[in-house]
Amino acid sequence: MDLQQVKQRFGIIGNSPKLHYALETAMRVAPTELTVYVQGESGAGKESFSKIIHQLSPRKHGTFIAINCGALPEGTINSELFGHDKGAFTGAVDNRKGYFESANGGTIFLDEVGELPLETQSRLLRVLENGEFIRVGSSKVQKTDVRIITATNKNLITQVEEAKFREDLYYRLSTLPIKVPPLRERPNDVALLFQKFAFDASEKYRNAPIELSLDAEQVLMNYRWPGNIRQLKNIAEQIAVLEQSPRIDGITLRKYLPERSESTLPALYKDKGAQSDVSERDIFYKVLIDLKNDVAELKKVVFGMIENNQIDEEFVENNKAVITRVLADDYKESETEIFAPSENQSVGVQEPYVIVAQDTVSDNEVLSLEAKEEELIRKALLKNNGRRKKAAQELGISERTLYRKIKQYEID
Repeated sequence: MDLQQVKQRFGIIGNSPKLHYALETAMRVAPTELTVYVQGESGAGKESFSKIIHQLSPRKHGTFIAINCGALPEGTINSELFGHDKGAFTGAVDNRKGYFESANGGTIFLDEVGELPLETQSRLLRVLENGEFIRVGSSKVQKTDVRIITATNKNLITQVEEAKFREDLYYRLSTLPIKVPPLRERPNDVALLFQKFAFDASEKYRNAPIELSLDAEQVLMNYRWPGNIRQLKNIAEQIAVLEQSPRIDGITLRKYLPERSESTLPALYKDKGAQSDVSERDIFYKVLIDLKNDVAELKKVVFGMIENNQIDEEFVENNKAVITRVLADDYKESETEIFAPSENQSVGVQEPYVIVAQDTVSDNEVLSLEAKEEELIRKALLKNNGRRKKAAQELGISERTLYRKIKQYEID
């Protein structure tokens, strides 16, 4: 059976290279007994791939059971999967087979496997390694022959790092991963899928078939579809039922799309444990890099204006400290100072401003913070004729702190 036959048999619509690669991988792995791990976002169609693998395998005549692990109550999940004996817990009035026992010889699809409790993960690991399980409330080891296909929209590596998923189970499940592409990665397939879902809805409810305008198709392609195929199907059915006109344009289509998700810009939101193409840290680093580049460009502009004498002397004098800081990195000196005009400049003749680097710090200079602090306090007191209140204001500290420092440094 070739690719087109598989697509036609299982109702797969689309011509995306990523979709074709996932389908071809499923077709190749189906005849084997390998454990398959289907990766993909919610609503991307992971269960369809599990059915393809089962139907193209030697187990196609056996039982196929699809289980949403996130929907099973934690208190009864072991009983649901592995069965229980009579009297195992309150309400266990009889023996009961679990899914692994019922699907013997067939295939079990465990959707949202990342939601399994750690205890259940240990039981599942035993089934994968030895084909053995024990019913709840029993001590008898039983055998089962099932092929397990798992899927999740969570990042299991992150779950392993957070000790929410067993590392040995992860490597046992991910023998052969298949990545189902989200709808936003196959934009050329969106219009085809929409037309299919809208036609089915029109046939079901006996409405006139709808037709998309070119701008409506463009809106479909530009939308991110966070809910993937499930969301697209819901919107197509809504439009097919509610709209009176068979011609759907972009304005009409936008009324059914949530505005908060329509933007194609990366968001700073990241669900815990969920896969994400862009993290908050990546975006933050990008902003910092862009800011650094902007500052570098600003430095070039300021320096160019100074060299070309496009900044007057008054501006330089009033902003000497700022310009010094801006240009400091470019000259790799501890401090730079700008002087204008130069010594040889005659009155009325404009020359470029000269940038002179001050001498570096000498080996004998005292760099103690306490010494510098004492020196500043003495200067402030001297400048204000010993008036401590004025000195404290100029130093930017309280009078109480100034009194304490005077006593500390024994200043007269």
